[in-house]
Amino acid sequence: MTSTTVLRPVEQIVTAHRQTEGGGFVVRRPFPTAAVDHFDPFLLLDEMGPVDYGPGEAIGAPDHPHRGFETVTYMLDGAMEHRDSTGAVGVIRPGAVQWMTAGSGVIHSEMPTEEMQQRGGRNHGFQIWVNLPAADKMIPPRYQGFEADEFTRASLDHGGMLRVLAGTVAGHVGPVETSIPITYAHATLHAGDTVQWNVADGETALVHVFDGSAVANDAEASSGQLVAFERSSGAVTVSAAGSEPAEVLLLGGRPIGEPIARYGPFVMNTRDEIVQAIDDFNAGRLGSIPAEGSGVERNN
Repeated sequence: MTSTTVLRPVEQIVTAHRQTEGGGFVVRRPFPTAAVDHFDPFLLLDEMGPVDYGPGEAIGAPDHPHRGFETVTYMLDGAMEHRDSTGAVGVIRPGAVQWMTAGSGVIHSEMPTEEMQQRGGRNHGFQIWVNLPAADKMIPPRYQGFEADEFTRASLDHGGMLRVLAGTVAGHVGPVETSIPITYAHATLHAGDTVQWNVADGETALVHVFDGSAVANDAEASSGQLVAFERSSGAVTVSAAGSEPAEVLLLGGRPIGEPIARYGPFVMNTRDEIVQAIDDFNAGRLGSIPAEGSGVERNN
């Protein structure tokens, strides 16, 4: 960081709360809550675990629908199998990502792999929901799967690591093709490490701390806290707050600025569109997941 770097002002710090989702797994969620509905274009951020399952205890999210946005799952520990009504099948292992564009509608499931169900183990990961503009809400569904070694990685000066999944951070570009401009990165920060993120003017910028404590510009946040910045100009710098490492997610995106109507797994622009989505789901027009063994494994 140079002496002339302008830092973006902090708007607020949000503390996550815990709740149960899917088949009964506990998530830590900074938004949406009663206090904060969304950070355009991001609709939801859930941290799944970390939790240690014994044999036969692992749980996931059985068949359920989505329409009008994208779901992004990033695994740190454990393994989940994705299946959806387009026929896509993929196993999400540590460090891997699935980026699913629900678009006009999809049925999918994310369940522990057979090995995870039998042996148990640690499960830890994140899911974010990314909104789509009205013009793209009914595009055909798409599934992108990426393994851990496909992401851009950069070693930091004091032993930490930056992983860029999508967008650009510190000159490093992630491989995911996003429907709208999105930045998604994970930084492991050791004492003395700093990541400078030059966010485009007017875009949303979020730093979510999920282990340890970090300083984002002039704000200190600890595990379970999210720092949201004003949509102005200026960079975001993130470093560990003390001598212990910190783990953070960096999320950025161009605001869509359209009305949001949401009901459970559907996110549209109007109530009538939500009613139509429910009708289409109930009538089976969102399809169904093919029987196991008939899907097509997809990567990118």
